[in-house]
Amino acid sequence: MQRRYNLAYFILASVIALVLTPLMVGAAPPAQIAFVSERDGNRQIYAMDADGGNQRNLTNNPFHNWDPSWSPDGKRIAFTSSKARNQEIHVMDADGGNQRNLTNNRAFDFLPSWSPDGKRIAFVSMRGGRNRQIYVMGANGSNPRRLSNNDFDDWNPAWSPDGKRIAFTSSRAGNQEIYVMDADGGNQRNLTNNPRHDDNPSWSPDGKRIAFVRAGRNREIYVMDADGGNQQNLTNNPFSDRDPSWSPDGKRIAFVSNRDGNRDIYVMDADGSNPQRLTNNRRNDINPAWFDPAFAVAPAGKKFTVWGWLKQVNR
Repeated sequence: MQRRYNLAYFILASVIALVLTPLMVGAAPPAQIAFVSERDGNRQIYAMDADGGNQRNLTNNPFHNWDPSWSPDGKRIAFTSSKARNQEIHVMDADGGNQRNLTNNRAFDFLPSWSPDGKRIAFVSMRGGRNRQIYVMGANGSNPRRLSNNDFDDWNPAWSPDGKRIAFTSSRAGNQEIYVMDADGGNQRNLTNNPRHDDNPSWSPDGKRIAFVRAGRNREIYVMDADGGNQQNLTNNPFSDRDPSWSPDGKRIAFVSNRDGNRDIYVMDADGSNPQRLTNNRRNDINPAWFDPAFAVAPAGKKFTVWGWLKQVNR
């Protein structure tokens, strides 16, 4: 009897695989890294394959564009643009088409960060006064709400993979520190708590660690547990390393370094080993943001798991 069930599962799995494989192959392009480049004279958003190949300009306009953030399904990219004379949050299709602004006010809005469920975008705004504060809005720009509210600067919001927390940078302790708060702005607390400047938080895909930048004589990329413990230096060299972005499988970290002259995009293993240069030109390349279709999230906030299900059936 068990053998018949196994055979039935195998046949069912094979049929599903035969039906879906052509569709999945056609809809599964290679992993992508969006980044900002100054190679065209102004800041433009580019994308490339995760090995550095197929570099292409997505924004391609006379304005400055930066801070790319992928939607969880990989269909859109939120970014900051100077199109409206001041800084506003814009969004475009993943191929650079259909560019449109989400925010529209006199204050600067910048540093968008897409929530894991695709429904919200955290961002930084100066609309509440002279300092930077963290806001959140619907993915279509609706219903902006202020999450942080103090007399100091808060910026660089980064959602935890479960969407329950937001890590960010704050100057409220006198220097720059990495903080975390609940997604509604509550329970704000300091994670790094040291005399050096800490910035650029980036969550690991499993939510257990946060990569960040620590500034001393130069900038280095560190990693810590999600509660701030076990802080470790990953780069440890005499040059400046910054802008960490985890690969969706958690095995690598893209980052920016000037170790070969100007700022370029590099990638290293998650333990800091095996650094490799991905971009190489005379102008600066910065702000890497990683997306992999194999780890894409559906609009409902659940990962596509067809292949994982087939593997379970075939066991």
